[in-house]
Amino acid sequence: MSVWSLNRLRKVRYLVTGLRRRWLTLRHGVVMDKSVSLSLSATMISGARGSIVVAEGSLIAFKTLLITKTISGDVRPIRIGKNCFIGGSSTILPGVTIGDGSIVGAGATVFDDVPAGCAVGGNPARILRSDLKLGRFGRLPYADENTRKLYRP
Repeated sequence: MSVWSLNRLRKVRYLVTGLRRRWLTLRHGVVMDKSVSLSLSATMISGARGSIVVAEGSLIAFKTLLITKTISGDVRPIRIGKNCFIGGSSTILPGVTIGDGSIVGAGATVFDDVPAGCAVGGNPARILRSDLKLGRFGRLPYADENTRKLYRP
């Protein structure tokens, strides 16, 4: 019963996140693909239109901060590649480019560019793993298999 009730709210969730995405695009100039999954509590501080670009299939988790303004007032753009996962409470600082298929761990503070196919974590963020092959929303290939093993209808 409870799963059915929560699934009925899925349309409301899509509506609210779609409105938030549109507001970020119109008000702050954030360039974001429609397939991006964005938490409502993620904060994006854009210094100029187009200074934050998020490619398709990426997921930005709760309480994430993306900021493009430096202390001196300069604007340095942030680019997030395809199929990336940005963990909860992480901070992406000005001028950072995150490569395609990368994972930013929860609570990480990213000062430097992240190469494609890497997992980073910590403060300051450092490479923990490389040569990752990720699917949509930064999911590892064996994640679906593990979900099926643990899920009992």
